[in-house]
Amino acid sequence: MKKCNAFVVAAGFGERLRPITNHIPKPLLPLAGKPVIESVLERLCTLEAKQIGINMHYKWQMISDWASSSPFSDAITLFREDTLLGTGGALRNAASMLSDSTFIVHNADVVSDIDLHLLLEIHEASGNLATLAIQDCPAFNNVWIDDAGKLRAVGRSVSAGLQNVRAVAFTGIAIYSPEFLNFLPGGESNVVNAWIRAITDGHSIATVDVTGCLWTDIGSPLSYAEAVTSALTSAGEQFYIGSSVECPLIMQLDGWAVLESGCSIAEQTSIKRSIILPGTIVTAGSELKDVIAGPDYTVSIRNVSEQQPKGAEICNSLFLKDYSGSSEISLIGFGGSDRAYYRIHTPERSCVFLKSAVDDPDYTRQIIYTDFFRRHKVPVPELLAKEVKEGVAVFEDLGDLTLYVWLKCRRDQEAIEMVYQRVLDTLITLHTHATEYVSECPLLQSRLFDYEHLRWETDYFISRFVRGVKGIGTEETIDIHGGLEQDFDRLAKVVDSYRKTILHRDFQSQNIMIKDAAVPRIIDYQGARMGPPAYDVASILWDPYHDLDTAMRGRLVGYYFSGVRKYQGSSPDEAEFAQSLLLCRLQRHMQTLGAYGFLSKVKGKTYFLKHVPSALKHLTEEIERVKTEYPFLSVLVTLLNDKK
Repeated sequence: MKKCNAFVVAAGFGERLRPITNHIPKPLLPLAGKPVIESVLERLCTLEAKQIGINMHYKWQMISDWASSSPFSDAITLFREDTLLGTGGALRNAASMLSDSTFIVHNADVVSDIDLHLLLEIHEASGNLATLAIQDCPAFNNVWIDDAGKLRAVGRSVSAGLQNVRAVAFTGIAIYSPEFLNFLPGGESNVVNAWIRAITDGHSIATVDVTGCLWTDIGSPLSYAEAVTSALTSAGEQFYIGSSVECPLIMQLDGWAVLESGCSIAEQTSIKRSIILPGTIVTAGSELKDVIAGPDYTVSIRNVSEQQPKGAEICNSLFLKDYSGSSEISLIGFGGSDRAYYRIHTPERSCVFLKSAVDDPDYTRQIIYTDFFRRHKVPVPELLAKEVKEGVAVFEDLGDLTLYVWLKCRRDQEAIEMVYQRVLDTLITLHTHATEYVSECPLLQSRLFDYEHLRWETDYFISRFVRGVKGIGTEETIDIHGGLEQDFDRLAKVVDSYRKTILHRDFQSQNIMIKDAAVPRIIDYQGARMGPPAYDVASILWDPYHDLDTAMRGRLVGYYFSGVRKYQGSSPDEAEFAQSLLLCRLQRHMQTLGAYGFLSKVKGKTYFLKHVPSALKHLTEEIERVKTEYPFLSVLVTLLNDKK
């Protein structure tokens, strides 16, 4: 495939986006921290474009400043227009750059996953003057094509004499042969008129139907909000918080929310399904819901697309008779569970509805463990109602602000350490007081995190990460039936030998809710077992989702150890605990990498792969400490780091 040039149309006023575009030109609207035009250029650069042109007029200085500091500054040529030249005049104005090869034109306000390589290949093989990417989108359908996909007319309606045509929408993405420039007059013009002149002159303008691909034309506040939520979903996130945003200790985030760098958030604020743009000051006690907020405006986005299932769609029993008439039901979360959680809002209350398979053992454990944990001061959500025969339950709503999200805000180290101490207080309670009374919960007492389970985790690591993600066939590189198996056996036997307490088993920042920073609450505890407490300590203090400062981590280990010693009234063996913590970290990191492999490759949740580097870094650090005892695992970890 030959290289092409590229041109990004970025000069318009963005009239339908006012008052937002009074402050920010449309190409620079942020999508979870990244200007939309930057997303466009990232995709264009995969074509290895020879040159990239950008036209600009409205707020051109802001676009020029962005371009000069962007990662693409060396590849960009800017074409400033003193007066708007239109979609055709802009191309004619850049003819000196575009005339030497095929070129792609991409609107700066279009977000898509359309295969640009395929579009270019089709054009180059066709001999057409232009190839337009089109979709069937009734709200925008005004391009008329025949059965062969050739352009015949443009407009909301066509003359009665034009037969066997259908209307489609132009996506704002097209490939042109350089000869197309001959159909563009000097000065201001519309590219559509050039299309019509070209086909009237006997040239072929073809289309490629990309219906089904992601495509958003950011032309209105609502479509902008939809593009933002799409960006969040693709990243597996509910929230985006810019690195410069200083958040209060206590705030409420629900549904999804974006806090862009340059905004300011005061105490006791509630933000739900909203975008807070740079320069915005959210004052104390504010409640923002379904809005885009700027320095001097708020714009409603109440109809932004979001799943709103009715009660009958999530449970057809009378169990929800007090909830199903609610005005708002929304799906919660992007985690790895197959169980479904919904937030149910009524004028009187907000709660969380769990729908599980009726034969799911995790459901039974969650119900029984909830009662046991709450009786013994472990802060878990209150169970409000249940119907065991249908696998459904209603829980207290803890909001959506996890420790993982809370840590995305810029915070001082003292506040972070204080919150982690409160989290460890919960862990101390779980490992001491609750464990002392575990005989009251035979279901939990009988579930051991033992040798068999530990070996399952390391097998999981091999199959789902080593082979599944890294593509390393361990039989060919390491004696898996000998040395590596012996390493895993030794590790499992040693970890299994340590004293056992109640173990959450997935005690990481996404499973800790910050509804009240003084008492963080834990969720996803249905997998709890009896196992070595150091495994939970490793899970939270060596969490791939947030890398703690080494000195702080050391202080927090001391805080946990002191808390356990205070409760027990005697000093546990500190050297034994330190050794158990090291080996539990080794075990935990392998389990985590196995889970990321399973979720990304089997469940299709590829956004988990972004956490692999952190987990692999931790595993590499741990094996370096015990490589003499576990030499084959050490070799494997070296291979994992070498394999790109």
